[in-house]
Amino acid sequence: MWRIAAGLIIALVAQAQDPSAVLGSIFESEWEYQMREWPAGATWTGDRRYNDRWPDLSLGAFERRHAHLRELIGRLRKLDLSAVPPADRLNYDLFLREQEDALSTHRFRTYRLPIGMRGGIQTADDLAAVVQSRESKDYQDWIARMRAFPLYMDQTIALMREGVRARMLLPKVIMSRIPAQIGKQIVSDPEKSPFYAPFLRLPASMAEAEKLRLQSAAREAILASVVPAFRRLKVYFEGEYLPSCYDQVGIWQVPDGGTLYADAVRRHTTTSLTPREIHETGLREVGRIRDEMHTVMRGTGFTGTLKEFFSHLRTEPKFYYSSPEDLLNAYMVLAKRIDPLLVKVFRTLPRTPYGVEAIPTNIAPDTTTAYYRPPALDGSRAGTYFVNLYRPEVRPKWEMMALTLHESVPGHHVQIALAQELGEVPRFRRQSSFGAFVEGWALYAESLGEELGLYSDPYAKFGQLTYEMWRAVRLVVDTGMHELRWDRRKAIDFFLENAAKTELDVVNEIDRYIGWPGQALAYKIGELKIKELRRRAEQALGARFDLREFHEAVLASGAIPLDMLEANVDRWIKTRLAR
Repeated sequence: MWRIAAGLIIALVAQAQDPSAVLGSIFESEWEYQMREWPAGATWTGDRRYNDRWPDLSLGAFERRHAHLRELIGRLRKLDLSAVPPADRLNYDLFLREQEDALSTHRFRTYRLPIGMRGGIQTADDLAAVVQSRESKDYQDWIARMRAFPLYMDQTIALMREGVRARMLLPKVIMSRIPAQIGKQIVSDPEKSPFYAPFLRLPASMAEAEKLRLQSAAREAILASVVPAFRRLKVYFEGEYLPSCYDQVGIWQVPDGGTLYADAVRRHTTTSLTPREIHETGLREVGRIRDEMHTVMRGTGFTGTLKEFFSHLRTEPKFYYSSPEDLLNAYMVLAKRIDPLLVKVFRTLPRTPYGVEAIPTNIAPDTTTAYYRPPALDGSRAGTYFVNLYRPEVRPKWEMMALTLHESVPGHHVQIALAQELGEVPRFRRQSSFGAFVEGWALYAESLGEELGLYSDPYAKFGQLTYEMWRAVRLVVDTGMHELRWDRRKAIDFFLENAAKTELDVVNEIDRYIGWPGQALAYKIGELKIKELRRRAEQALGARFDLREFHEAVLASGAIPLDMLEANVDRWIKTRLAR
């Protein structure tokens, strides 16, 4: 009897709870759930509790997570939030949207594509670069993770087999890059393994005997667990998996591929635009940017055609550095040149620093020009702007300013670090990554080079237009391949005809779009919306428009869908008009 009474009391207390408190409890418990379920993701955020394990990739685990997600969404939809403050309502709307997006993708079971040219188990050693190794236990955890690697590999191969059975596969042309990536993991000397990297930087304060013990255990784990697992993957991949992959490009080939692509477009752009509408938008943007390119080209004194100017930019030696070291130094100088100018266009800047590093050599040949790695949530790791030093003779100087504005400041680092420093918001908000906002902001940030006086050199300005054209071309070629069934050559040729980027970059880009349908659309769609909102604010406020205040209004809520961004900016305009 007392158990029944206690249950009633607990239920009554729960009903009487403040709905904001209930919501906060859900956010916290779900964060903890995600950290447990995805321990590699926990490591990336700086959470060290699960550093000794890999995620469970069994089919049963995916179905269990799906059931959990359905139950969670059911609970969220039943909450009465009529009286919660606006900030809590925003938290709820964003959280529910993320869960519903995850639910919508489950029907396609894309987890049967666990490996691609830009990542997968063959690049699992990436975690070594972010593990916060401070004491002996951190190294012991990494050793435990290596010893657990065979099961992780077996589950990955099992998912790949399911993909073959269901015809959920990617095209041969991009998957043929992966054997070389696997090969770099198969070493005879364990100290040459990327998994050994943490043991090359043991703390000076650690006792010598402990160092020797940990290094010996790491070498044993690599030879006994990691390398044999990769050998199994290589045999399966080359013998069975790669021959099963599609000969043509385009996600339309997989079962229900048209619906899958439409869903990817919706999620990545956070709009209701159809693939064909986006294709037409891309063609219009390509035409507009070409006209601007002609104007800038004439300003350089070049008298040939735009195609000839592209060739000049690609082949003239003065536009390239001769060594990786010189290229890296130049990127560092550019980043530090931008830093002190940011106060001209921002009222609030992040406290978290960032650095510039080279992309690891084992993935550089198959990776695009640069990318950004966010800071750890606990402040233990700064943001990092990674640049590609592979073959510096094909990485032009004129693209470096726009690229740096995009990937570091005022692009990804400013936006993401500020989101992580939002203050009293649920932790999921600091990690939200709606691509149309995140990448749209970074592309918009490239245009801020004008306000900052960084495009006085016409070649740098042409580089900015090349980068904007690059994202406009994406709208055309991504929808072209996945919706209109273009072949790979047609996509490459369209890119080369409209942008000065080198063929190596173009091929890597096109192959990225093949393997990640819809993601590349986020950049231009997001940038167009931010620029539209800026024009709206300028027209409404006139002389009262303050660019620094506008940027604060855009970034104040972290990464959000574009419809929510529009509502935020409209409210800011009304508030500003009412002052």
